[in-house]
Amino acid sequence: MNQPQIDTSLFKRLRVVLVETSRPGNIGAAARAMKTMGFSDLVLVNPRFENAMEQDEAIAFASGAQDVMAAARIVGSISEALADCNFAAAVSARLREFSPPIVTPRSLARQLAGDCGLNAALVFGNERFGLPNEVVEKCNVLINIPANPDYSSLNLAQAVQVLTYECRIAATGDAPGSTDIGFHGQAAGVVQIERMYAHLEQALIAIEFLDADNPKKLMPRLKRLLSRTQLEVEEVNILRGIAKQILSFREK
Repeated sequence: MNQPQIDTSLFKRLRVVLVETSRPGNIGAAARAMKTMGFSDLVLVNPRFENAMEQDEAIAFASGAQDVMAAARIVGSISEALADCNFAAAVSARLREFSPPIVTPRSLARQLAGDCGLNAALVFGNERFGLPNEVVEKCNVLINIPANPDYSSLNLAQAVQVLTYECRIAATGDAPGSTDIGFHGQAAGVVQIERMYAHLEQALIAIEFLDADNPKKLMPRLKRLLSRTQLEVEEVNILRGIAKQILSFREK
C-alpha cells in the first residue's frame, strides 16, 4: 500500500499574519490578495474592529475571497499566531537599529520555496503604526519592499500582494529556487527561540555579565546576532543547556 504523501507545498506552509489591523476593508483586501496567489492561511492578532471579518466593508473588499476570511483565526498575541511556525518574516518600510537581517521579498520567496522544512509566517503591522519593535525582534528576517524612495508607502493589501506574488512565482518554478539556503536540521520554532532568549538572559544576569537594572542594548544585539544563523532545534537546546549549567553553577 502506498503511503500518503505529506504536502510540502509552500501554499500549505505559508501563513499571513495581520497585527492589530484597523480597517475591516484592509482585512478583506488582504484575503483577496492571498487567494489570487493561491494562499489561504490567515491569522489576525487583535484586530481593532469588533467582528472585523463580518463587516460589510471586509466582505466587499474580499470580492470572492470570503472563504479565506471564514477560515481565518483571531488570536490575542503574536506568540499565538506563530506558535506552530519555525520561521517568521516581519514586513516593514521602517528599518530598525536592532532588526533581524534585512532581505528582499524575492530573496525570501526563494528561501521559503527551496526549504520544505520551513513553516513560515509573513507578519504585517497596523496600517498607521506598522509593527512594534518587540514583534520585529521575534522574527527571523525583516522584509523591506524596494520602492520609490520619494514615496515608499504601500497599502497593507498591496504589501500582502507583493509578498504572496513573489512566493507564488518561487513556488511554481518561474523563479530560480534556492539550493544553498536552508536548514540541515529541524528549524527551531519562534516560541522555542523566545524561551531560549529568556533563559539566556537569566544566565547572563546570574554571572553579572548583564545588569538587569541597566541592560542597555545587550539582548537586542544578541538577538540580531543569533537571528542571522536561523537557529535549529538542536542549537536552541545547546544554548539552553549552557544557560542551565551557568545557573546551576551559580547556585552552588
